[in-house]
Amino acid sequence: MAVTPQTNTTLEEIAQQLLVHDNYVICGHVSPDGDCLGSQLALAWALRQCGKQVTGVLARNEPIDGTLAFLPGSQELVPAVSFEGPCDSFIAVDVPTPERLGDGARLQEQAAFTVTIDHHAVPQAMSQLSYTDPDVASTTMLIWQLAALLGCDRDKLIATCAYTGLMTDTGRFQYQNADGAAFTAGAEMVAAGAEPSIISRNFYQNRSRASVALEAVAIDHMAFSPDGRAVMSWLSLEDFARCGAVKSDAEPLIDVLRSVAGVSVACMLREQPTEVRGSFRAKDDTDVAALAAQFGGGGHRAAAGFTIHKPLPQAVAAVAQLLGIPCPVVAEERL
Repeated sequence: MAVTPQTNTTLEEIAQQLLVHDNYVICGHVSPDGDCLGSQLALAWALRQCGKQVTGVLARNEPIDGTLAFLPGSQELVPAVSFEGPCDSFIAVDVPTPERLGDGARLQEQAAFTVTIDHHAVPQAMSQLSYTDPDVASTTMLIWQLAALLGCDRDKLIATCAYTGLMTDTGRFQYQNADGAAFTAGAEMVAAGAEPSIISRNFYQNRSRASVALEAVAIDHMAFSPDGRAVMSWLSLEDFARCGAVKSDAEPLIDVLRSVAGVSVACMLREQPTEVRGSFRAKDDTDVAALAAQFGGGGHRAAAGFTIHKPLPQAVAAVAQLLGIPCPVVAEERL
């Protein structure tokens, strides 16, 4: 394991303490992806096997991505903002900072016992017990190990949730983080009941028509650096409205940009009511977390995110300048 500044314990110690405490609330980051939801739900199923009371909460009062609604237990997730039940123990999964907990930060502050399990490296711990391994491909790999340490029967429910997180965070085992450990864990999850073809069909072959329409807009907005190594695109609130799309419909689009031949770095911008959210992806060894840091963001070397608190035209111009892309004409027209 690559020891990180916020790691102050071991998975073994966390397992021992989880068996002592009860009344768990498990929360991930805002705009939860497959690894986030998979980690929440897999850990919830494991703790319930141990006889614990567990509630999974959403960092924001927003619907989850429809392509993840097949995950067992996803319909039982409740918005953190409306949760009033007991929260003696709080577990943050796949999330490194209180800001990314959204409404869940309130519950973390109330809890007497707090834990973080993650693979995003940040300078400081936000929980009493914190375990972060940025070398693992997904947080669900850590949850998978933890479930075994809890003495659980790692059954189909746990395996399905864990495999979904691993599959999505490795891009169907195509990204740079798809190492031997990832394949070994995936094989264990399949042996325990996860069905790769069904999980893949639910996630990758279940897009809404609005998402496909949004893809056409994103392709139309593509802008490249002169050498073709960097590409960016953007979507305005008007684009979402015209396509009848919601935020989750844009999730697959960054991979469309990255798939273009010759591209090393891709960036997708999405306008929101008060900010612009951006995602970076790398296809080579470019450190996009360092690029995201230019806007106060962060993440992994090959995948990172950020927020720009400026109007969309200014955000597009700033990212274009960083990537050496001539300022896109559409952005200039919106000025």
